[in-house]
Amino acid sequence: MQKVIQLQNVKKSYHLDKVIVNALNGISFDINKEELAAIIGPSGSGKSTAMQIIGSLDLPTEGSIRIDNIDITKLSKSELAQLRGKKIGFIFQTFNLISSLTALENVMLPMLFQNINKSEQKEKAKELLNLVGLHDRINHLPSELSGGERQRVAIARALSNDPEIILADEPTGNLDSKTGEEIIKLLLELNKKGSTILIITHDPTIAKRTKRVITIKDGLIAK
Repeated sequence: MQKVIQLQNVKKSYHLDKVIVNALNGISFDINKEELAAIIGPSGSGKSTAMQIIGSLDLPTEGSIRIDNIDITKLSKSELAQLRGKKIGFIFQTFNLISSLTALENVMLPMLFQNINKSEQKEKAKELLNLVGLHDRINHLPSELSGGERQRVAIARALSNDPEIILADEPTGNLDSKTGEEIIKLLLELNKKGSTILIITHDPTIAKRTKRVITIKDGLIAK
């Protein structure tokens, strides 16, 4: 089975004033292509730090991390940005949509940096919004959409560059239970279609819906 994410003895420390905070204390695990997995743990356990490192938004203090067999610790900032843009789609709890852009324009945004012409960007964005059930909301601003609709836009945006990996950080955290269930079902469907999905959550009921659960506690993988 092809490994798309490989962490080996990853440690991460931060300086907080004069105190050193050890967020990760040496974690190792692999995620296979087309796998659906969850990282679970209480607040402050290190799971969000792990997601930041897997998403190449941050680098480890020690250890190695490979994305699609590329050691990201050896990449320049511009190379990291390219890797993120092509291989990783992000879904955040707070949606992170641009308030002045329509749903269509928000989904087109990541494609601006990938040398895709405007008409192709628009066509693909429409297809993705149709996929997540928002074909009739493409010209609405985020403020004109419900929380669930905003998260669907965020999912469409995450898919815009055909990423191998989707990282979903507490994707239902700001949603009511019914809407959250719809979002989880959508992620499960995307996994069935071949997306590698890693969900970061504190909710064991969501983690149980995945095929593998990685528990992090005090910056370590819990046995």
